[in-house]
Amino acid sequence: MGETTVVDDYGRLLRRGVVEIIVEEELIKLLESGRKLRLKQGFDPSRPDIHLGHVVGLRKLRQFQELGHQLILIVGDWTAQIGDPSGESATRPMLSAEAVRANAETYMKQFFKVVDREKTKVVWQSEWFGKFTLADVITLTSKFTVAQMLQRDDFAKRYASGRPIAITEFLYPLLQAYDSVVIEADVEFGGTDQKFNCLVGRELQQMVGQPPQQVFLMPLLVGTDGKQKMSKSLENYIAVDEPPSEMYGKVMSIPDDLMMDYFELLTDVDDDMLTDYRRMISDGSKNPMEIKKRLAREIVAEFHDEKAAVEAEAHFERVVQKRETPEEIAEIAFSFASPTSGPNAKLVVFPFSVGWGPGYLGPGDSISGLPRVISRVDIPGILLAKSLVKSRTEAKRLIAQGAVTIDSRAIHESEEGVHEGSVIKVGKRRFVKIVHAD
Repeated sequence: MGETTVVDDYGRLLRRGVVEIIVEEELIKLLESGRKLRLKQGFDPSRPDIHLGHVVGLRKLRQFQELGHQLILIVGDWTAQIGDPSGESATRPMLSAEAVRANAETYMKQFFKVVDREKTKVVWQSEWFGKFTLADVITLTSKFTVAQMLQRDDFAKRYASGRPIAITEFLYPLLQAYDSVVIEADVEFGGTDQKFNCLVGRELQQMVGQPPQQVFLMPLLVGTDGKQKMSKSLENYIAVDEPPSEMYGKVMSIPDDLMMDYFELLTDVDDDMLTDYRRMISDGSKNPMEIKKRLAREIVAEFHDEKAAVEAEAHFERVVQKRETPEEIAEIAFSFASPTSGPNAKLVVFPFSVGWGPGYLGPGDSISGLPRVISRVDIPGILLAKSLVKSRTEAKRLIAQGAVTIDSRAIHESEEGVHEGSVIKVGKRRFVKIVHAD
């Protein structure tokens, strides 16, 4: 038998969930050298949470960490204020330094749910850019031309169509590249939309006499809508801090044709099993629902634990598949005797049956001695108060789509009548129950 090579040892690492390695031969030589490599991952805390799309690259970094290499995590507190224009069709607004730092604190906690904190060195861009002078900026910008910047696809399209490009946006790839110089990165990791930025870093390193970093590009995870890359702004994301039942339910909502991508990029299920799953789906020998349940369990267990995954599956089967109301449900209290109780509540007394279906009070029924009391309440306010939606805009959109029900009746207005015991349901998995405050 011949000797094993680095390619043999790192085969799965270099192949699974990888779109491109630049330059693969050079990376293999680095791995063969046996020295600890400096792995660069930068993140811009332009938003406070991370989702499974970010996890794709973080899992690859963790695999390298497990082999003894060191992650240098760069908090982009300067580049976040510009905003990475990758894939953007318009100039992005700049964030304040305070907003960036607040977002970073949340990001950091979530990153270490995936990567090994002990094998990670965290640095902030402000450690070097905070000392930058105008002369430093001019020196950096002089190394690249406008023509080079316009080679980037999103810039080229915007320039050709006459849409604005701010000078600050040209600075973004230069600042990201300078990060590589400062930390002397051996390998930079990113999604395919980061290719241009990573290559600028490789080029700048060579200009200053450093060995060029290798570039490790991973695919962009498609979101729950099955169409576009996972993004919070598109509301097609699964956050890493989702409660187990919500995370499980969102995974179950993805289109079947995304299942194998999610398995490959987000789980440790071995390649042979994935091959079997592909065959079973193709020949119809196994119900895709059962395969997707395995996927959902794997992902929930990754961010919570096995017990939480089992409980989330039982919740899904009971609430979504059997359409039962969950045993434990969030509650919000109203005093039906007070017209000012609750978020914008308005007291309405009905001396007759409204006829909205089972569960509503009939003629002569009462709450705490009151006849037929139903309060009209601000439904978006309730949903937002119980974190069933992210914003009032999202609540109103869901109401307009008929995705919000009260006691199984779809509603289409922001103000609706509720009584003690009413159950408001959002989508298939989110519930809140109205209870009497007194």
